[in-house]
Amino acid sequence: MLTSATLDLRHEAGHNRPDLRFWLPTALVAAVGLAIRLVAVVGRSGRTPIDDAFYYHYAANLLVGGYGFIDPFTYYGLTGHPIHTQVQTAAWPPMFVWVLAMASLVGFKSYFAHRIWCCIIGAAAIVVCGMAGREIAGRRVGILTALVVAIYPNIWMSVEPAMSETLTPLVIGLVLWAAYRFWKQPSWQRAAILSLCIALGALARDELTTLFILLLVPLCLLARDSNWRRRFAMLGVAAAVGVVVIGPWVGYNMSRFSKPVFISDGLGSTLASADCAPTFSSGQFEGFWDFACQVHAKVPKHPEDESVTATARQDDALHFLRTHLNRLVPVTLAKVARGFGFFRPYQQVRLDIFFELRPARWAFVGLWSYYALFALSIPGLVVLIRRKITVLPLAAVTVAVVLTMMVAFGDTRYRTPFEIVLAILASVAVDGLVNTVVGRRRKRAIPAEPVPAVEPAHAAAQP
Repeated sequence: MLTSATLDLRHEAGHNRPDLRFWLPTALVAAVGLAIRLVAVVGRSGRTPIDDAFYYHYAANLLVGGYGFIDPFTYYGLTGHPIHTQVQTAAWPPMFVWVLAMASLVGFKSYFAHRIWCCIIGAAAIVVCGMAGREIAGRRVGILTALVVAIYPNIWMSVEPAMSETLTPLVIGLVLWAAYRFWKQPSWQRAAILSLCIALGALARDELTTLFILLLVPLCLLARDSNWRRRFAMLGVAAAVGVVVIGPWVGYNMSRFSKPVFISDGLGSTLASADCAPTFSSGQFEGFWDFACQVHAKVPKHPEDESVTATARQDDALHFLRTHLNRLVPVTLAKVARGFGFFRPYQQVRLDIFFELRPARWAFVGLWSYYALFALSIPGLVVLIRRKITVLPLAAVTVAVVLTMMVAFGDTRYRTPFEIVLAILASVAVDGLVNTVVGRRRKRAIPAEPVPAVEPAHAAAQP
């Protein structure tokens, strides 16, 4: 039976022209996804940035204004009125600030303009995720993946307030696309591209650095049709690319902080707000976070160096962990289960509505859509295994999300990389169902060939 993946391979073998049967539907889906995001932004045009969105919006404008990477909370104050206190910051990875700064650089500095710019980025992510789906299992899977990413509420609800998760589908799509291209035809060039995609992802979400170990290393060491010398050579090239891409930012951080800072120093604040009495109890914040814990952490009174504060918060959180080891395992399980929607899911949706101002109706639609994708992903996984298509890249992204939640806390936004995996697997399941139905119809449509009559041997022998 011919699958869409088989047809795509035939197409690539015989033609180099663009596959319009993929690009035209994907472009239409991306246009629909862009429209959804624009309507969401315009429908809430009076929004003001809060929390993470406040940081990214004002940090981008400060960067374009020539201030470098300084903390907008201490510069503007929580009210948005400048108090002109400049404190160097690496509280979040730099990529999303750079991306918003592109809009600010050409004059689009308002929060509304940044949100519109995020809609465009979100539309690009739809196309890239479609490319990843096509690379994994064929044209139809690519189009279906793009459709899921376009309309899935948990993705576009992070785009609307200009959160950093705007970039997550884009970078995860790039990583999966590059990973499967390398798996099909290993080469040092493709290893370099994969490393580049992971490095860009790490500069957007520093926890994605784990993909160097979870994904890049095993793919290189298990590369097909390659001897060990070639495998290590590809791994060496990939490592060099990662250092070249991430190294300058790390060097910049090392030059401006007294404590070692690599991609970001946000781990201290994360641990302080995630590992404390309210989150380790069986109360409403179990497995979640509490900003009050970060505020009350033992830190220097007037810190001039953010890395000192981050280290103090981290030490405070680690001390709390050492004195509450009896709750470590159940709370860690609660973190992961909460993040994956299987521990107090309704409460988590309400927390999303409260802290992120998500539209209530769509937040609950997102929850049930997530469960539907999760259910469809199981047969999709079976289909990939039966087709002998590696699931290592999808598993690596999933493990990275699990590790993030174990260290930090459970949050709907943190599972966004996993939801891209679900979108692909659900699309594979639907593609497999379509192939099965079409195959059965074709069998019924083909008339059975008449069986030629065979004369008995004794009859043929008579004159």
